[in-house]
Amino acid sequence: MSADRTTGFTDINRGHWTLRYLPPWMRPYGRLARWDRPIGVWLLMMPCWWSVTLGAAPDWLRIAGWMAIFALGALAARGAGCTWNDIVDRKVDARVERTRGRPLPSGELKLRQALGWMALQSLAGAVILFKLNKFAGAVTLASIGLVLIYPTMKRITSWPQVVLGLAFNWGALVGYAAVTGTLSWAAVALYVGGVAWTMVYDTIYAMQDQRDDAVVGVLSTARRFAAAPRRWLTLFAVLAVAAWAVAGVLASLGPGYFIVLAAIAAHFAWQIAFLRQHDPADCLAKFKANGWLGLLLVVAIAAGHMG
Repeated sequence: MSADRTTGFTDINRGHWTLRYLPPWMRPYGRLARWDRPIGVWLLMMPCWWSVTLGAAPDWLRIAGWMAIFALGALAARGAGCTWNDIVDRKVDARVERTRGRPLPSGELKLRQALGWMALQSLAGAVILFKLNKFAGAVTLASIGLVLIYPTMKRITSWPQVVLGLAFNWGALVGYAAVTGTLSWAAVALYVGGVAWTMVYDTIYAMQDQRDDAVVGVLSTARRFAAAPRRWLTLFAVLAVAAWAVAGVLASLGPGYFIVLAAIAAHFAWQIAFLRQHDPADCLAKFKANGWLGLLLVVAIAAGHMG
């Protein structure tokens, strides 16, 4: 993401095409939903794609259809979640350099407008529920509590990334339930690995705000791990790869899965070895690179089904 240098805020990308073609009155809503930063949709969508591929292969046409459905669902859910996060964090965001230009702390939108926008996006996401079987719908609804409490976690624990990981990777359960009507231990292992993966990428993301977070009292794993970040990031990367290896064994995936999983391990190693924790631009670049890591796991699962 490139910032809009004319504003002085590092969290604004007014030139992004998703905003540029909107009417001016709509652009703050697009920013509230983070349409200018699609990496969040990507990271929310990938666990859904993992489990859909795991449960429906080798019916590739069916997989493609479900991928499209979950892409739309991730867009709506991520937008609603970001809007809720900004509603809860509006006073804190006003005190952090990177976030003070967001629509609520900057005064571009009022609280009631943000609440209405959240409700509208939530309704759009709810439409996706009608495409799911009853079991998958129930699994989806079980995640709402995690979404609601996440914004408050950074005020009470140094581990808010755990809650984010539990919420953001729920699709690893929902996707499998949608295509099979049940759950499996392999899907659970994908989910566990996804939570550990989130601990890596969101810790890196939070490194951008360590100085401001310390001033305003916001807690994060980036601050907690500051004395030995690579040691902690390596731990969670190993846990992620191990859990995904277990998923491959439980699902009886072929050697192609484990070959690509080795590439995923190498991607983790690259991120951690070359991370510059006090360089916000580098932290953002490493964070965004995790979109490709998530896609590699989709490729791995597909390869594992092919032999």
